[in-house]
Amino acid sequence: MKTIDELLSEGVAGQRVFVRADLNVPLDGTTITDDGRIRAVLPTVKALAEAGARVVVASHLGRPKGAPDPAFSLAPAAARLGELLGGDVAFATDTVGESATSTVAGLADGQVAVVENLRFNAGETSKDDAERGAFADQLAALADVYVGDGFGAVHRKHASVYDLPGKLPHYAGYLIAGEVAVLKKLTEDVKRPYVVALGGAKVSDKLAVIDQLLGKADRLLIGGGMAYTFLKAKGYEVGISLLQEDQIPAVQEYIERAEKTGVELVLPVDVLVATEFPDLKTKAPANPTTVAADAIPADQEGLDIGPETRKLYASKLADAATVFWNGPMGVFEHPDYAEGTKAVAQALVESKGFTVVGGGDSAAAVRTLGFDETAFGHISTGGGASLEYLEGKTLPGLAALED
Repeated sequence: MKTIDELLSEGVAGQRVFVRADLNVPLDGTTITDDGRIRAVLPTVKALAEAGARVVVASHLGRPKGAPDPAFSLAPAAARLGELLGGDVAFATDTVGESATSTVAGLADGQVAVVENLRFNAGETSKDDAERGAFADQLAALADVYVGDGFGAVHRKHASVYDLPGKLPHYAGYLIAGEVAVLKKLTEDVKRPYVVALGGAKVSDKLAVIDQLLGKADRLLIGGGMAYTFLKAKGYEVGISLLQEDQIPAVQEYIERAEKTGVELVLPVDVLVATEFPDLKTKAPANPTTVAADAIPADQEGLDIGPETRKLYASKLADAATVFWNGPMGVFEHPDYAEGTKAVAQALVESKGFTVVGGGDSAAAVRTLGFDETAFGHISTGGGASLEYLEGKTLPGLAALED
């Protein structure tokens, strides 16, 4: 795929460049609680603006139902982008309507505009090729060139991600080019030992990637809510912990495969439990109890890996040459259940290997828990996209950028 460096070498002064970014930031009302995804697209936007392009930034935010919804407006993201760029960023109150058309027409060389949430238009996410294509035609009218830089959305077959690149000269931005280069290090000529730490709530979200990793990784460390389905598959009592009963047969098969293929599948040996889920708003003390992983009381719920598991997982990460981590080890948003996730993050910081934090909640946890982002080899902006790449799937947004 062609990259933004090639575009810049060709010259972009005076051209309208449509940048498909990922500004899908978490909001508390209109307050951005984590601006990591906005900062991630800055190098691309800055480079284009400094080269004299008229930059049109577009993104989705949340899951509005194909119509305008003030709760999902990109206005806060546009304001934050302006702050980070150190200049004014124009904001269009629609995506392809009168405001977008006039806002883009009013751009001078080197100026930047953000158009409103792409998903306010039904055509963006439509499964109908014609409807999606028609919306892509409207977006194409706003620009001369397309730059794909929203890695968090490349696994979606959406108009701005998949259809639009085919209608304009297209290039990969710095973020996407960097993400692909990192993911290749996890799939091609991987340095070993290769250790993968998987957490998060649902084991069903990770089954396909586990299937692939059983043939590639040397060790798999399992935590988070998904761990309780693994523990149940081994015959343990898991109380009222998060459990996907229908996934137990698949998990049992993976446990057997790991044993046969020599992949070390590591499960928690102790967990923090409580009788109810913690209050994440007040952060009131939860007073959890630590129990062995095979001794969870029937009326209690596992909410984090325990101290012995933290030590175990740190030891399993210590000699890794390559590490991929996706998913928190517990309910890290509450201080009483953050230590498991913190322990894994700290182990990555101390690692001498190449460490990748696989986006989503893991990236948010790194920032929430106060870690220096530069201490990790790479922090991905796309959890779902990263996982699907590791599963070996063709990602529509990447395929569309290929020539």
